[in-house]
Amino acid sequence: MRGYFAIGVEGLSKPMNAGTLFRSAHAFGASFVFTVGGVWSSGEARLSDTADSASEVPHYHFDNLGQLRLPDRCALVGIELMADSVELPSFRHPRSAAYVLGPERGSLSPELVARCDHIIRIPTSFCVNVAVAGSIVMYDRLLSLGRYAERPVAPGGPLAPPPAHVHGKQIIRSDGRNPESISGKSVSRALEEAPPTDWPLKVGKPGNGR
Repeated sequence: MRGYFAIGVEGLSKPMNAGTLFRSAHAFGASFVFTVGGVWSSGEARLSDTADSASEVPHYHFDNLGQLRLPDRCALVGIELMADSVELPSFRHPRSAAYVLGPERGSLSPELVARCDHIIRIPTSFCVNVAVAGSIVMYDRLLSLGRYAERPVAPGGPLAPPPAHVHGKQIIRSDGRNPESISGKSVSRALEEAPPTDWPLKVGKPGNGR
């Protein structure tokens, strides 16, 4: 599965809930977890994080929303019961995303909602626990973006394995730019058709990691 994701909570009041959420995030393969404001205690969080996720998944605490920083091109996705929220089963997950939940006894702040690229909701009759809500969203991401065999029409397991992975064409990248694939051309031919002299191309030998 390409891309990455993170998950966090704004205005946390019960660190043990975060511990449970972050344990699930570790299990689902999160790249990092975060908290914004609220009450944070790593000691209390460890009481419910029986997998010791803190030693495997980086945790970032931001004292306030103004300090919140995310990687470039990482979409911020709020999870909140709002009238115009997109229902989770109909949501297309971004390749790179940071999901954020509100506090246990409240909602995402209007300031954080304004910063979100998307707002989604879990179609339930009422709010569920923070850790439960986060786990549902992470599971839906796994189903949507993972490579699994299709469900059969009749009850039971899949009748055929998932399709084989198909590799894309080779792409030679340059500093700061992303030219089209030149697969099928020799490197020398590609350089002849190249960009202006102020666009340096770094060409390394296949497999040398450059």
